Amino acid sequence: MPADRSGAFPHALSPLDLGPIRLRNRIVSPAHTTNFGEAHLPSQRHLDYHVARARGGVGAIVFESIRVHLNSLGRPQAVQGFDPSCIAPFRRITRAVQAEGAKILGQIIHLGRQVEGDFERTVSWGPSALPWSGTALPPRPMDEWDMEEAVAAHVTTAKNLVAAGFDGIELQMAHGHLLQQFLSPLSNAREDEYGGSLENRLRFPIRVLSAVREAIGPDQCLGIRLSGEEWVEGGLHIAEAERAAVLLAQAARVDFFNVSHSAYHASYSLATQMADMAMDPAPFRELPARIRATLRIHGQPAPVIAVCRFTTLAQAEAAIAEGTADAVAMARAHLAEPAIVRKTIEDREDEIRPCIACNQGCAQNLERNLPLRCLVNPMAGVEGDWAPPETLPAAIPRRVLIVGGGPAGIEAARTAAARGHHVTLWEASGRLGGQLLWTEAMPRRTEFGRFLAHQLAALDRLGVRVELNRQADAEAIGDFGAEAVLLATGSVPTRPALPGGARVHSPTEALADPDALGERIAFVDLTGEWTAISVIERLADLGKPATLLTAPAAFAWRTTIYSTLATARRLREAGVRIRTLRRATHWDGETLTLEDLSSGETETLSSLSAVVLADHAASDQTLWRALRAQGLPVVQVGDAAAPRTAVEAVYSGHKAAREIA
Repeated sequence: MPADRSGAFPHALSPLDLGPIRLRNRIVSPAHTTNFGEAHLPSQRHLDYHVARARGGVGAIVFESIRVHLNSLGRPQAVQGFDPSCIAPFRRITRAVQAEGAKILGQIIHLGRQVEGDFERTVSWGPSALPWSGTALPPRPMDEWDMEEAVAAHVTTAKNLVAAGFDGIELQMAHGHLLQQFLSPLSNAREDEYGGSLENRLRFPIRVLSAVREAIGPDQCLGIRLSGEEWVEGGLHIAEAERAAVLLAQAARVDFFNVSHSAYHASYSLATQMADMAMDPAPFRELPARIRATLRIHGQPAPVIAVCRFTTLAQAEAAIAEGTADAVAMARAHLAEPAIVRKTIEDREDEIRPCIACNQGCAQNLERNLPLRCLVNPMAGVEGDWAPPETLPAAIPRRVLIVGGGPAGIEAARTAAARGHHVTLWEASGRLGGQLLWTEAMPRRTEFGRFLAHQLAALDRLGVRVELNRQADAEAIGDFGAEAVLLATGSVPTRPALPGGARVHSPTEALADPDALGERIAFVDLTGEWTAISVIERLADLGKPATLLTAPAAFAWRTTIYSTLATARRLREAGVRIRTLRRATHWDGETLTLEDLSSGETETLSSLSAVVLADHAASDQTLWRALRAQGLPVVQVGDAAAPRTAVEAVYSGHKAAREIA
């Protein structure tokens, strides 16, 4: 029998009533976009994903952003709730989740101005003709007929979800979508009865809330997701959000408030929505506490749910015990580990894959309209195809050799050992970790160290034989006699160089000895990747703000806006200058010559002390070819196959280990 530590979390694991429904505990998986929809309907992939989290012990799941209107779809994978065709596939999901003991609610949403209608050939709506970014189109300012149509759309969707068996409805008034666009002075510049004062700006959201409550009746759970702060000048701030919560609760019965933050606005605000590892979550956690306190002062008993960078039951327990909230929502944490609750109760916390808030598989794929992924959990989003490896023992345990102890090799070793194979891991250096070890020199990226520690503990727990300082060649690998060889030798850094002959530093060299760079640094980035922008920020934190030069009309173009909008603000505050459309053509040790790609003109940066150049790494195929020539059973994984990101390295190692016959 597994251990039972439920007594250690008396608040987090106690039941909670949200109006007419009771949650078995106070841990929630909140609405988050997965991009799993098919033909605008929920899919089998959705079912598998949410059932895994329900089986893992969560108290409630909120199904993602169910669109209420055609002009709110925005992308092919978006899920609609306004057509009755959604009822049957939703019913399959609600029944499956409920069978595991969890409640499931549906979030209904109109995205407003940020859906420009390119996909569905419609016109976007908003309170005012104000675009969300400098490259976006302004929406159509809604008139009374538009508003009435939007109200009816919310009602229709809510009724369809009730028919599909959802335990409740969450009305989305957060994250800068349509109802928040009316609520916020940042997006609402109206001069009629729907603009100006807070009461006027709430008029349309309250119309929607009241109509939905009337339509579904008093026996159904109805809550609100509310942004407590937009973190942008001229936006909605916490004092008004507190008043708004009270006015909403007075207008119609609200069974819970799920308090988040941010606006969908091309500024720092958007980056706070999924705050990454470089951001302190403490300011975000003050918001639900303030709204909860204000509601109680005004006699409103609705439970409040807190969110943002909660990753453990211990954190949730502390927040609830302190009165920050009545429940805690964990989105990315449940992406990384579906069974947070169950494994914690069973005293298996060392098995919980930790969310490190890297945003590289979740937020980045969201922005690219790709299915949700997770760096630390390669099974995320493919639960129906990939059960946990420990539940799939190998028919014949094999003698497996993993060559290379970076992210791919470690994950491959872990997965193969979990399936019962006899695994040996060779690493040429004195430490496991590969390129993850770079992050130790960057304080804003040290969450990767937590992931690495978790992985190394798993290797120890699963009995993987690790041999450090072990050089591998074709002869040694052949002599080992493995039945399967996974080659995870990583990539080889490209030696940076520019015409002119003067020394050019690599990012690795810059991290290893920043003092050698001097004070006037140019940083040429050919990659647009996380590593380059992280090194630039580290140098800035050390008082060495560089001039960042990129040939594309962008910077950090292979990361995600959900992180770079915050990074850009920090770089600006640190004095980093970003100059795009610039190609470095010559470096003589003092002057860097640039080509302005917009005009073809030549520019110079003089009196520089150093140039750092980030280039793509390369894969050395020599060992691979030698092993293949010998006919050995070898598979390349991670950067050894093709240099990419840690997301792909971990996935590659996991997949290859699963496929060992």
